[in-house]
Amino acid sequence: MNPKYNRVLLKLSGEALEGKDEILDAEKVKNVCAVIKKCADEGASFGIVIGGGNIWRGRQGLCVERTKSDGMGMLATLINSIAISDALIKQGLDAKVLSALDVQKLAESFSAEKARSYLDQGKAVVFACGTGNPYFSTDTGAILRALEFKADIILSAKNIDAVYDSDPKLNPNAKRYTNITYSDIISKELGVVDFSACCMGKENGMKMLVFGLNDPENIYRAVMGDDLGTVVE
Repeated sequence: MNPKYNRVLLKLSGEALEGKDEILDAEKVKNVCAVIKKCADEGASFGIVIGGGNIWRGRQGLCVERTKSDGMGMLATLINSIAISDALIKQGLDAKVLSALDVQKLAESFSAEKARSYLDQGKAVVFACGTGNPYFSTDTGAILRALEFKADIILSAKNIDAVYDSDPKLNPNAKRYTNITYSDIISKELGVVDFSACCMGKENGMKMLVFGLNDPENIYRAVMGDDLGTVVE
């Protein structure tokens, strides 16, 4: 079976992979990486961005100056990226961590050419430390990296199964969207993707699929083009 999308940027929520008592749940990470390997065996290549919210979020750092707090968040994504790359290698899929910050003993420095070369070699590439700059989220970093290595789509795996007009956990009558535009996300202030990321996605025509990571097999379904989640264009 051929994948619908051959080159994807998978954006993983750090919170969706956290355990009750640990930063990362080893079984969740293993299951997600097993599905990524399954997709790779079908011919899909993966760039991966994982958030750091399971370790550190900017809003937690009110006592820390913003640029320093954002730097701490970037390092949190590096921790998660190393864990994901190690789990992928154990599944039999070679993976490289490319970092926007200079951490040579832990990861290679990012360049778009290097990322494309590794993907062409059949390796997965995990992008760490966002854009390397404060005031930019991993949503923006994901769209930037997707554009740089010419991804067919961004697959945004979250702890919610689609885009809604309000929180479905709080509002049982929340409206679920099958399709939505970046402009609507901005105007309706839905918050599923931040403003900067929406602007970049809109201006560059980057397609995104938002879906739930409650079942890791959803990654495979998304790559194969099954009907799930919300398409953002």
